[in-house]
Amino acid sequence: MKKLLRYLSPFAPDQSGACGVLYELGGLIVIADAGGCAGNICGFDEPRWFTKKSAVFSAGLRDMDAIMGRDDRLIAKLKTAHDQLGGAFSAIVGTPVPAVIATDMKALKRMGENSLGIPCITINCDGTAYYDEGEEAAWLSLFEEFAGKSVEEVDKASNNDATEDATEDAAEDAAEDAAGDKIGILGATPLETGYIDKESLLSAMGSLENVVVYSLGSTLDDIRNAPDMKKHIVVSPAALKAAEYLKSKFGVPYEVGYPFIPQNVVDESVAALTRFAADAGNSSDAAGSGDTCSILILHSQFSANELRQKLENVAAESDISVKIDCATFFMQSPDYVEAGDIHLNDEDDLYELASSGSYDMIIGDADIRLLLNAAGYKGTLVDYPHFAISGR
Repeated sequence: MKKLLRYLSPFAPDQSGACGVLYELGGLIVIADAGGCAGNICGFDEPRWFTKKSAVFSAGLRDMDAIMGRDDRLIAKLKTAHDQLGGAFSAIVGTPVPAVIATDMKALKRMGENSLGIPCITINCDGTAYYDEGEEAAWLSLFEEFAGKSVEEVDKASNNDATEDATEDAAEDAAEDAAGDKIGILGATPLETGYIDKESLLSAMGSLENVVVYSLGSTLDDIRNAPDMKKHIVVSPAALKAAEYLKSKFGVPYEVGYPFIPQNVVDESVAALTRFAADAGNSSDAAGSGDTCSILILHSQFSANELRQKLENVAAESDISVKIDCATFFMQSPDYVEAGDIHLNDEDDLYELASSGSYDMIIGDADIRLLLNAAGYKGTLVDYPHFAISGR
């Protein structure tokens, strides 16, 4: 049965990804559910929940409210929360319930803006997609709503009073003064990277300075000032649409990379590769064949690509023959796929790869160990945690 999970835990869903993007930006976040989705997000999929405050609420939808489409009650709750806590903007994140009853999210956006007098964004999530699709929708909505606009301009637009070109030049000048020649890191959420604060991420990067990490130690002003960044580094396929939007509308260039792979993962992978080279041809239990080390990297696309490049460089310097494929359960941009790369639809696909005996080494979250054992995998597993898979 496709999509049945026997060995892996369920991956983080789209509403979790959307909330992760919005979490630190000072908005009022409402998850349009009865309570279960919000509990899952805060309890399992958002590691910052235990260390950093954010105004995240469940809509507390009741059966008849959902069935009868009583959206006014949701907006009334939203206004009450805003009156008590404030917030620079409001966000309504969809879940399976509004998806099943075909809630008009655009109408909710207008109702929220008219009632609260602040910008409102709505994210169409349905709980059937993975975290990266929710992140993609949230990134794009944020930049479309706020990038290159002053506070006054956005507030006027939310009240239907703004003209398209009213304060564009002034907003761009203010953004340029604030942003300078900073570099923006786009897509680096805890679900994507495992880092829960900007300091840890920048420490892993090592070399870059004057960096803004969107949605991690940043503010809504950083979103507004995005058009005047020197460039963006896109670390997740989920952020590509937003990067393309910023490039086409404001001319901000971007490049793809993942400059903060944990050093211990690199070191352990290199050590395993070196051991293979030393033992090549001497072990009858080798998963692959010959003197070429066959490696599968299982992670998000850009992080896997970055690690592949590092290992290929080491192999070339050490005269070790390697064949490295990258696989992911999540988004896979065709522009950054190499021959042999694989998109996994479910755990059965990974089971088949592991049981095929094609790989001497698999680099991925240790949560897959049970599956590898069941598949009879005899090679080496190097642990590379992915929070969206295992919650660590």
